[in-house]
Amino acid sequence: MKKNNYDTRARSPWTKIDAGKTVEIYPNTKKLNGTITIPGSKSLTNRALIMSALANGKSEINGILKSDDSYWCIDSIKKLGVNVEVNDHTVHMVGKSGMWNSGKLYIGAAGTIARFLPGALAITEGLWEIKASERMSKRPVAPLIEALNGIGADIEYMKNSGYYPLSIKGKGLKGGEISLSGKISSQFISGLLIASPYAKEPVTINITDYIVQHSYVLLTLKLMEQFGAHVEYDNTLKKIIVHPSNYLAQNIDLEADASTACYFLALAALTNGRIRIDNLSYETQQPDIKMVNVFEKMGCKVTRGKSFIELEGASKLKGGFEISMREMSDQTLTLAAIAPFTDDPITIRDVAHIRHHESNRISVICDSLSKMGIEVDEFEDGLKVYPGNPKPALLDSYDDHRVAMSLALIGSKVEGIKITDPGCVSKTCPNYFELLKSLGMNIRLL
Repeated sequence: MKKNNYDTRARSPWTKIDAGKTVEIYPNTKKLNGTITIPGSKSLTNRALIMSALANGKSEINGILKSDDSYWCIDSIKKLGVNVEVNDHTVHMVGKSGMWNSGKLYIGAAGTIARFLPGALAITEGLWEIKASERMSKRPVAPLIEALNGIGADIEYMKNSGYYPLSIKGKGLKGGEISLSGKISSQFISGLLIASPYAKEPVTINITDYIVQHSYVLLTLKLMEQFGAHVEYDNTLKKIIVHPSNYLAQNIDLEADASTACYFLALAALTNGRIRIDNLSYETQQPDIKMVNVFEKMGCKVTRGKSFIELEGASKLKGGFEISMREMSDQTLTLAAIAPFTDDPITIRDVAHIRHHESNRISVICDSLSKMGIEVDEFEDGLKVYPGNPKPALLDSYDDHRVAMSLALIGSKVEGIKITDPGCVSKTCPNYFELLKSLGMNIRLL
């Protein structure tokens, strides 16, 4: 498989590891036993930042994730003329009800911002050009842009139809009824929802097929309600009505990132160790928390506390099942990375949409496992991983944070696992390798 060129411009000052480095991970001689605090949720951080910028008045957001994605979000908001102060993991922001400064914006490789920002800009008057990283500029945005234009936005493609960069002429949103597919990305729906309260008339969104991740849309709706929006929906999310209103400034505390937490729980599962995440509850609305149920199915012991999750591994993980990972597709690579160490094959289905993420994740993980001598069957919507003994290998991260974070887990069991450009983890968890090291993992930068 052709490796991807790294777009280092998309890395922010919050990146911890320089581009061009290689990381080596190798097994620890002691059993892993530790407690860690996980950085804030990327999904909640960027939603809260955009809604706070759209609100009128001063918001305080505690527990933000300081990553590449949130950096470019804050950078864009500042360039729009919003007063933003970042103190450690707290943001103070004075929203301007969408009264933005015109100009040129750069959003890096931030997929959430690429989907949330166009609608936010279209609600008022102004002219903007938005450019993204080389990789983000290859990820489709046409369903979102067509939907926004359908309710009154004026957004054009500056280069290739259906892709970034974009030109936006803000003139407000009229509202109305729109149909939208949810099978490519739930973020298209969230991007439309976030802007809809500022339309002149109600916005009715009809989902034409299915949503790949209902939970992330529900997360958006719940946060919109917290910021004062009036929305109507049921759990099927087939029809959502957003009534005209303005977001109200809020003081909110964000949860830890459940997606990131799963890598550390997987580490305990693999090594027969014990890891406690001390700032995350099973009651979170983040869908990836359901991965703990999979770990239990594989023979691990999970303790669900009021404010923590603890996992104890098993001497031999159980496989022999097929699973739909549609609702927690970001954990597809996590499960695929630990699957070789189980007693029977694991089949993962319903994740065709992850072929369009930072990398073609299905092909990339199949290629990586094959390089280590693991038998893998690749399907259009998933893969099947067979038990085996991974061999040492130099693996490419493909400039994809989830690829690097998942493959690093294999290094807890296998000598000689090296991963190129580990700095890509800054997209979600810049201190990922520092946290692994704090738990006793052997990590070396080359």
